[in-house]
Amino acid sequence: MHRAYQPITPSGNKLLQQKWDDKYYNEHRDLVRTAKPMVDTKAPRTYVHMHMKLRKLQLEEERLATVERDNRILLEKMSHIMRTRGRVDNRNEYEHHSLNREKRQRELMRITKENQEILKRIMKREPEYDHAKWQRDWEKNEQFMDNIARYPKGWYDEWKSEEDKKRQKSRETSRQSTRRSSEQTPRKKSRTKSERKESTQSAAEDRKEDADQSEDAKQTDQSEKPKEEEGATGGEEEEPKKEVEEEAE
Repeated sequence: MHRAYQPITPSGNKLLQQKWDDKYYNEHRDLVRTAKPMVDTKAPRTYVHMHMKLRKLQLEEERLATVERDNRILLEKMSHIMRTRGRVDNRNEYEHHSLNREKRQRELMRITKENQEILKRIMKREPEYDHAKWQRDWEKNEQFMDNIARYPKGWYDEWKSEEDKKRQKSRETSRQSTRRSSEQTPRKKSRTKSERKESTQSAAEDRKEDADQSEDAKQTDQSEKPKEEEGATGGEEEEPKKEVEEEAE
């Protein structure tokens, strides 16, 4: 969510108020989701004779049968005409000739020339308004609006893109976890008794090695302690000797 959270009621800490509001909202949604109805809203019982009308189906079948019979008769007639070319010769080999083709071409050329002349006049005409100045003024106004605005520009789009990225990452992680689990399950089932014994023996050996290392470390610590004490006593004895030599000088 954006950093500037606006609570409904006045609060001293917006961050805590946001957390509390989200908690109360989630609790409310859980209560609504788990609520049980007080009235039975189930659909009533359905009967066969109410939604399946046999008389109507019979009439529809009869109508389709008559349509199919008529189509078959028409198809037979058309096939007979195609085989025997019919009783009448209705072919026409006349080619269509236009009587005003040249006139229409001249009219089209005249219109294209007029359009080209109009386009030239429009292109030569200088603009009366400076669009670059308008753009600069608009950029200044946008800068002023950003300065006095409470929220930064484009914060919703950034927040939405971040949420989409998080959702994609969560989906990818879930897919990877499912793949790993699917890959590991057959391996676990395919393990034999000999492999289980070897794994238990290797684990016992590792535990023994760890115990031996801990015992060696304890012995080394105990051997180093008296050496440190001797060094400390020797250093204390050397300090008064140095003081006596300095006084003799």
